[in-house]
Amino acid sequence: QAQLVESGGGLVQAGGSLNLSCTASGNMFSINVMAWHRQAPGEQRELVATISRFGTTNYADSAKGRFTISRDNAKNTVYLQMNSLKPEDTAVYYCYAATYDRRYTYWGQGTQVTVSS
Repeated sequence: QAQLVESGGGLVQAGGSLNLSCTASGNMFSINVMAWHRQAPGEQRELVATISRFGTTNYADSAKGRFTISRDNAKNTVYLQMNSLKPEDTAVYYCYAATYDRRYTYWGQGTQVTVSS
């Protein structure tokens, strides 16, 4: 089956950095957009950053200037470099991928990011 697998989460102190990775594998249709979302306990899942197949990026206001999304199409992998982490960044981070027409969408299982003060 097609799947997205995240890695790179963990526990870090405020001001630190983490680099999340998400690799797509299996029988997956051609992906156009990849993205990172996050969900804190008791809150709605929110968009963090998106990137098109050709590198066009968009960021949530909370991520601008601190996070960088990138991708390696040859490896079918998307990354989220997170710098200057804050306790409010604590959440489960989910990888997302979709075809251009959104006929097919995929979600990863999530990776926990915990930022201590």
